[in-house]
Amino acid sequence: MKKPLVALLAALTASVTGCSLDSTASSDDVVNVVIGYQSKTINTVTAGTLLRAKGFLEQRLADVTAENGTRYNVTWQDYDTGAPITAQMVAEKIDIGSMGDYPMLINGSKTQSNERARTDIVSVTGYHPKGALNMVVVDPASPAQTLTDLAGQKVSASVGSAGHGTLVRALERAGLDPKTGVEVLNQQPQVGASALESGQVEGLSQFVAWPGLLVFQDKARLLYDGAELDYPTLHGVVVREDYAARNPEVLDAFLQSQLDATEFLNDEPLEAARIVAEGSGLPQEVVYLYNGPGGTSFDTTLKPSLVDALEGDVPYLKSIGDFAELDVPGFVNDGPLRKAFQERGQDYESALNATSTPAAGELWLQGSDTTQAVANPTELLRAVRAAQARGATVRAAYVPDTELGTRWFADKAVWVRDGQNYLPFGTQAGAQRHIAAHPGAAVVTYREALVGVE
Repeated sequence: MKKPLVALLAALTASVTGCSLDSTASSDDVVNVVIGYQSKTINTVTAGTLLRAKGFLEQRLADVTAENGTRYNVTWQDYDTGAPITAQMVAEKIDIGSMGDYPMLINGSKTQSNERARTDIVSVTGYHPKGALNMVVVDPASPAQTLTDLAGQKVSASVGSAGHGTLVRALERAGLDPKTGVEVLNQQPQVGASALESGQVEGLSQFVAWPGLLVFQDKARLLYDGAELDYPTLHGVVVREDYAARNPEVLDAFLQSQLDATEFLNDEPLEAARIVAEGSGLPQEVVYLYNGPGGTSFDTTLKPSLVDALEGDVPYLKSIGDFAELDVPGFVNDGPLRKAFQERGQDYESALNATSTPAAGELWLQGSDTTQAVANPTELLRAVRAAQARGATVRAAYVPDTELGTRWFADKAVWVRDGQNYLPFGTQAGAQRHIAAHPGAAVVTYREALVGVE
């Protein structure tokens, strides 16, 4: 990995969302800080929605202003995907951006030929070691039970996104040619969601929070969980090298504030989910699906396994278009983040070696500002039934997929009765794999599971 970009420090004045602002227009006593983020992409909230709402960056920059007299003008620009953020960084209109793994690689490839636009990956915002952050969903009434059932049909995806990359890998593993096996419609997530609802496409392959949102709204059913690929997916922060070299204190402030937001989310996940819900327009239950225990890991460190995964993503990007060769390890720069950890008196190496927390059962009742952890799916069913018996309303219940460990909605899971146990699966295919290996096991409805649990 590279040496640090330069020394670091940090500060603010205003925060607005709007049109492009050229940071190179900064005057001697005012430095523009233009940040591109995706409010509805939950895995980037510590560098976007939550960070903006809490004002951590502005606070950090204000401290720098008190030290050096320079004022900092922060502009937040909200996008649906990483592609437009990259376009603005190529044009030197955005200084710091957050996006998924495939978009980050495209960002590095497209910016590397321009000294002023060239970027580095400087932190991770969220990751999943198995790739459960990306999913394929279908209409609730769709007859499709496995990915191969979509052969020859239309599937919506944002080409070049992590959701599309998952679809390509999954099709290849299923024995289908990604270019001819299905007809991929290149659509923005919200366009694809509408297309699925109206029947214009048979499937939608997207990144968080779109699959969870559509399933929560009863507009879709989970067909394929990216965790089946058992391949890490991540989102992270990219910064223009030239900007960071000229304003090292800004990058330091940003990374420090991202760490502030990460600590807040880990300490108060429900409150963080409420704030993100307000800032993104997503239901809080959907946000908490991902930022609750065992969902997305918001570990900021640039783990070797994630860098290796990025290198493994390159063949996919070459297969879908003109992707210039990129030195992936050289594109990853952990120096600034290591420095930020050191300034906080924290051990970067310990964090680097930490692993993500497995998902567990969790019950959230209406009107409560806390949740109840449960030991296993059967205990969750008991807790839900007991709550309903005393007249309480269940706001959300979460369970880990029995096969893959993915955190999912209990009432949207496919339940299997296996002897005295009730086991949840995210997909019908997962449930059928279990049944095939366990004679006597059978699919039951969520209601039947609630009634039948001892």
